[in-house]
Amino acid sequence: MTWTAAETNKHQDHVIAHVIGATPLGHFIHDETAYVLLDIGFIWNIYLDLEMGLVPQVMALSELGVDAESFETTDVECGPIESVEVFEDDQERRLVLNCEHSAWVIETSLERRSTRINAALR
Repeated sequence: MTWTAAETNKHQDHVIAHVIGATPLGHFIHDETAYVLLDIGFIWNIYLDLEMGLVPQVMALSELGVDAESFETTDVECGPIESVEVFEDDQERRLVLNCEHSAWVIETSLERRSTRINAALR
């Protein structure tokens, strides 16, 4: 794939500004949407087209009918999010959370209607 930097809109920029400095604690995928549990009491939801939002943790868990233990954790230490990068390649999207010790990569496919999350040391 040939990833190219993608433009973000004002709403995405606003959400990204709020998550800088927060630490991802876990994640899960439900109905093609990625949910990232943050240490600031919010859940960051990321849709296939990389539109996103922040929802208070208690509200999000209630709406989803899950608890905090439903979130997968990673063995890779991450630390706070330092930057977020957005890329695209035709119908594929990639959101990279550059954390203090690792990077979380969220890849979506509009064509296949799929989402996946990987964490790896930087």
